[in-house]
Amino acid sequence: MKKFFLTLLAVAGFAGLTAQAQIQKGNVMVGGNFSNLSFGLDRPNHFQFDVTPKVGWFVQDNIALGAYVDFGLQTAKNAGTSINYGIGPFARYYSGSDVEVLNHGRIFGEVAAGIGGLNPAVGGNTNGFDFSFGPGFAYFITPNIGLETLLKYNGLTGFGNDGYQHKLNLSFGLQIYLPGRSTASKVSRDVR
Repeated sequence: MKKFFLTLLAVAGFAGLTAQAQIQKGNVMVGGNFSNLSFGLDRPNHFQFDVTPKVGWFVQDNIALGAYVDFGLQTAKNAGTSINYGIGPFARYYSGSDVEVLNHGRIFGEVAAGIGGLNPAVGGNTNGFDFSFGPGFAYFITPNIGLETLLKYNGLTGFGNDGYQHKLNLSFGLQIYLPGRSTASKVSRDVR
């Protein structure tokens, strides 16, 4: 019974600590963004989606560095399949304080650069240097889970029929914030 009580106390202390420290140095962010999800019901029927898994590590409070992989697919009857892809590093900076209206929300900015491509079934294709930047908003529904929206300018320059392509992209995502070793050690010391 004593072990159960200590475990329950450790979990409660951990939850209380992480409620204030999701974006603290040493923590890890794992999740992804989803955008352009659509199912066309008119002719020609089409399907489109983009998914961008991400993993990041907080090198300082409010600053995360990590990597992303981007994959997008668009299919349409009698029009072929279009594919876009990307891979590279990203950096994210969170504002220093909660948003007043939503006490559990943070504004952030994200910059990413890497290798990518856009290869439509019809039209010009581009493969080469892929970059993006823009603001976002994360709302923490629990101490360790954040829902977010991100508006980014995406540019792609390189080789192919079309030397430069760009777009604005609004995406929605889910991130899980895991404590680093220093946070977990602090919780275990506080429970003892």
